Amino acid sequence: MILELIEDIVKLTCIVAALYVALRYFIRNKRPGLSEALEKRRLAVLFGLVLMVLALKISEDVLGGESGPVDNTVLLFIHSHVPASLTPFFAAITFTGSSKFLLPFTALITLILFLARHHSEALLLAVSQICAVLVIVIIKTAVARDRPTLWETDWYWGASFPSGHTLAVATFATAATLCVLKIKPGAQGIAIALATLWIFFVGLSRLVLGVHWPTDVLAAACIGTFLPLVIKVVIHFRQA
Repeated sequence: MILELIEDIVKLTCIVAALYVALRYFIRNKRPGLSEALEKRRLAVLFGLVLMVLALKISEDVLGGESGPVDNTVLLFIHSHVPASLTPFFAAITFTGSSKFLLPFTALITLILFLARHHSEALLLAVSQICAVLVIVIIKTAVARDRPTLWETDWYWGASFPSGHTLAVATFATAATLCVLKIKPGAQGIAIALATLWIFFVGLSRLVLGVHWPTDVLAAACIGTFLPLVIKVVIHFRQA
């Protein structure tokens, strides 16, 4: 199993490297004016490619039924080690990833950014969240994975893959962090830490509540983080 993991890591690394080289070649030959912008956003582009490839790999395992044993083992382990007394806490954490909370919160922060004349940041936040909603609906409908039934849980809309709550929070948190990096670079560390913790706890809450498989959450975190990064790069390239 360890050898298979190492093989997968090497394979994914090679794919990311090949995609980045191909992207650089394309830009240098077809859009040379964007070469400088690509170099400035090199780490963001690489990170985005890693997230994209990882999300595709997880999706492949889910569609192929290869993730089942690991999903079951991890979910049962969490269920047996997290006290039932913490369920209300994780239910409250889950609420922060719901549309009832995120949609009005996104609208409020977008409006504040727009009124403060941070138009690019307001656009990034709004477009990212709109794309997240579309991606959630499209993938859930296409994959139609059954939710876990390992124990009795509350009902939630839609199929299991990917976790909509995790994807939406990852999208908002990443977009908000990118906004902070532009507006107040000195708060970079705090912004990244808060975003990471929020994504982690919302993802964990979905597992504690038993309404998602671990691969649902992991893929959602990758996709949700990827979306604002690629949108940010596109906006930067258009402005370059």
